[in-house]
Amino acid sequence: MTLPAVVTIATILVVLALLIRGRMSAEAILVGALGFLIVTGVLPAKEGLAGFANEGMLTVAALYVVAAGLRQTGAMTRVAAGLLGKRPDVRVAMTRMVVPVAVGSAFLNNTPIVAAMLPAVTDWSRRYKLPASKLLMPLSFATILGGTLTVIGTSTNLVVTGLVERNLGQVEGLQRIGIFDITGVGLGVAAVGLVLLVLLGPLLIPDRSPAVSLHDDPREYTTELLVDRASPLAGRTVEEAGLRNLSGGFLMEIDRGSTVLAVVEPTTKLQAGDRLVFVGPREAVLDLTRLPGLQAAPDQRFRLDSPDGERCLVEAVVAPGNPLRGKTIRDGRFRDQFNAVVVAVARDGRRIGGRLGDVVLEAGDVLLLEAHPSWSEAQQGGRDFYLTSEVADSSAFRPGKAGIAALVMLVMVVAAATEVTSMFHAAIVAAFAMVWFGACSPTDARKSVDVGTLVAIAASFGIGESIRLSGTDRLLAEALVAAGASSPWMALAAMYVGTMILTELITNNAAAALMFPFGLSLAAQLGVSPMPFCVAVMFAASASFSTPIGYQTNLMVYGPGGYRFTDYFRLGVPLQIVAGAVACALIPYFFPF
Repeated sequence: MTLPAVVTIATILVVLALLIRGRMSAEAILVGALGFLIVTGVLPAKEGLAGFANEGMLTVAALYVVAAGLRQTGAMTRVAAGLLGKRPDVRVAMTRMVVPVAVGSAFLNNTPIVAAMLPAVTDWSRRYKLPASKLLMPLSFATILGGTLTVIGTSTNLVVTGLVERNLGQVEGLQRIGIFDITGVGLGVAAVGLVLLVLLGPLLIPDRSPAVSLHDDPREYTTELLVDRASPLAGRTVEEAGLRNLSGGFLMEIDRGSTVLAVVEPTTKLQAGDRLVFVGPREAVLDLTRLPGLQAAPDQRFRLDSPDGERCLVEAVVAPGNPLRGKTIRDGRFRDQFNAVVVAVARDGRRIGGRLGDVVLEAGDVLLLEAHPSWSEAQQGGRDFYLTSEVADSSAFRPGKAGIAALVMLVMVVAAATEVTSMFHAAIVAAFAMVWFGACSPTDARKSVDVGTLVAIAASFGIGESIRLSGTDRLLAEALVAAGASSPWMALAAMYVGTMILTELITNNAAAALMFPFGLSLAAQLGVSPMPFCVAVMFAASASFSTPIGYQTNLMVYGPGGYRFTDYFRLGVPLQIVAGAVACALIPYFFPF
């Protein structure tokens, strides 16, 4: 074993130990390891830093912008709400989600599915006060399982089929793999895997919701909204309108002309012109501002003249020197005075009675304002407000652009799936189109990119390159393949296990490319068909469930789910064992030795 291989193995062991300990972020650990390998000369700087210009990493970056367009138009939120349902039950929601996601992943690239669904699933979890960690890992795993159903399901499958095409006529027994040739094996693996997800997922995936979330707000805001004349909510009950699950908020009363309904039942039917008074935390107010069919009462002069994408929610505390202190919101002409409108008011944890426009402002009142994104910055240093800050992810939805966003997403997926262009080029064009056609503002596009995840992906590519250049990958592959070379079945199992371990340490495509020639050599040694070994490499390289660094989608949900490195072991290891056993049992049936 060479010195570079020893240093590489030692570095990887330290990385795994630090990730398991969970005291530092994944990107910090991976970048530190990458820097060490470069400084020690094990990894040339050019190869080590190539991951930061890797098309896979840049594709993920572009897909964050595409997902932001789907999110900001409300398109993906509606799709996710339809999939997950209206019951606050993790197992039911998981069951409804994983099957369509897996089917979609059989024909679409895994990464855009996760990128589009991730924020929508997070929103749904927040609305029903359920931990997003219970659903995000199954989201990633479901796309991986679904990708095994067809040759175009994952880039790994395409890599192996490309290698098969290259060796046709040169290796005896090698046959071209059609798009649905692996579906028989994939159906068995996906079916067993999805059942295991639904049965064990809620039990084995921990609740990673922090005891006190950074987004939690103990204040109760009061806001008043109007059911307009053309509202689709008119004639629906409160429950049918979706006003019973508002991230902790509730409908306190309905002002209907001269009648005030102080007790609002779920079966109460809404009428056009109803004034709805809500009480709840900031997240509930944010949900309400995005609900079609509701607008603030006219006397609040709620809407600004600027387009939806140029407005956001800002939280501000009324300072003692504010000129409107002691005046009502209406009489003080708040919008004209500050170029912002009051959406909700909170005061010392107490509910404020009466109409919002009649509230007399006091020093210390916390206001939720709809304003331009630059409003908070403009107020810095002033005497009217203090502690002004923009509410994260509060830009108004652009429902009029939902069709455009969906069309852009569809064209991107079809172009990549039919190989008209690469996934990288399709994602770049789609991201640009989302901004160009107004589905996503440049500001929201910039904020949507998860830099930490991108850095972690880029660094993991560099570490994977170190494994290849130092010869560590070949040492491991040869040892595992040799350990199972006594019979075709044992050799197939060893081939699967070796590929499965490698894909957790380096990229899935690199693991497939590395193990493919070993599979051909092993088949020739045993005098059997190489096809079972080729398919085993294909399935095993995609079976990355035990670590967040083995597959891009696992890493994408790592941060938003609040996971620790060992969380993937709990569900991932049983899933890999079962999926591997099913694959090794079915492959020789569909692809005989």
